Amino acid sequence: MITTTLANWLIWLQLTPTVANLIAVVVVVGALVVLALLANFLAKRFIVHIIHPFIRSSATQWDDLLVQNAVITRFSHLVPAIAIYLLAPVLLEQHAELLSLLQVAINTYLIVIALLIADAALNFFCDIWQRNPVGKRYPAKTFIQAAKLFINLIGLIFILSVILGKSPLVFISGLGAITAILLLVFKDAILGLVAGYQLAVNNMVMEGDWLEMPGRGADGDVIDVSLTTVKVRNWDLTITTIPTYALISDSFKNWRGMSEAGGRRIKRAIQIDLRTIRFADEQLLWRFQRMRLLAPYLSGKLSDIQAHNDSVGDDLKELINGRRLTNVGTFRAYCLAYLRNHPQIHQEMTLLVRQLSPTANGLPIEIYVFTNDTAWTVYEDIQSDIFDHLLSVLPEFGLSAYQSPSGADLEKAGASLQGVVST
Repeated sequence: MITTTLANWLIWLQLTPTVANLIAVVVVVGALVVLALLANFLAKRFIVHIIHPFIRSSATQWDDLLVQNAVITRFSHLVPAIAIYLLAPVLLEQHAELLSLLQVAINTYLIVIALLIADAALNFFCDIWQRNPVGKRYPAKTFIQAAKLFINLIGLIFILSVILGKSPLVFISGLGAITAILLLVFKDAILGLVAGYQLAVNNMVMEGDWLEMPGRGADGDVIDVSLTTVKVRNWDLTITTIPTYALISDSFKNWRGMSEAGGRRIKRAIQIDLRTIRFADEQLLWRFQRMRLLAPYLSGKLSDIQAHNDSVGDDLKELINGRRLTNVGTFRAYCLAYLRNHPQIHQEMTLLVRQLSPTANGLPIEIYVFTNDTAWTVYEDIQSDIFDHLLSVLPEFGLSAYQSPSGADLEKAGASLQGVVST
């Protein structure tokens, strides 16, 4: 009715009927678009200035996620579609073809908006889940992305159904014929979904874990676990992206157990120069007895040695006869006592000072302990302080660390040899 009235008025202005009808339709459609935009604007203002402040002022915290994920805001996009759906039949009642085309566009638009609302709702539920302590242990992002993929696929079928005027069942029944193509297109998504399920159920990887995977060039913190990829921020701040299914097919190391246990391992050896190892004579024994940490060890050890030697009755004037303390054995005892009294060593975990097989680089005395702080920087400070001290006390035991000859050593040896030859 309105279109006809406007066309007649334009004809009265001496326009041709064809041009008048075209202009009338354009004006009416433009008015519909303006009304739809105005309705969308008013709906958004209502949500932003009334509903959102009410949500933020509430005592509950979870509803704030509705604002962050724009769940309610996306409902405002339904208002223009409703406005056009109600006004179009009135304004375009004599243009059945245009009205039919507009109906298809509105239905397609409504499906797209429904998909956007579903996407925001899934993001909302994902955030709710991750705020739960169980959610940190079993991340739902992989399954949320799989659900989005499935919903969008169904939405695409309905969009094609609306545009082509076919029943959705026609497209759904045709999926069986293109299964091979779908498997090829969505191969990574399908493998990622299966892998994500296994990772979540077996609690293998979660955000914040320290992941080490040399085959993929990854060594750092996991920052994202998604349907198809796992992102690792390496210690040099580069990002390594790993296919999710690779965490099932390949091996990797997860350092989470170290963090949860509350102790981080130190496993490092001091190489003792074999030429400095000897029995402890009276002078060394006197020096050992002045060391406070060795007092409990020496009181028991010397008594055992004396009792054994008295029972054997050997001539003890020679150090090789009977049992004797050695400087390297006493050094091991000192290391153990030092670590037992160290405030930053975890005393409830393995604490071991052991002698390994001699090599061309000397006799390794290995320290195997755990610090009670797992932070990387603190751990490195503790480890450095321990070995600073132990290397510094070696001369007190008549020992020295092995060090391969350097250029300066060879130069000194050459100068000495030249002096001997000259003489």
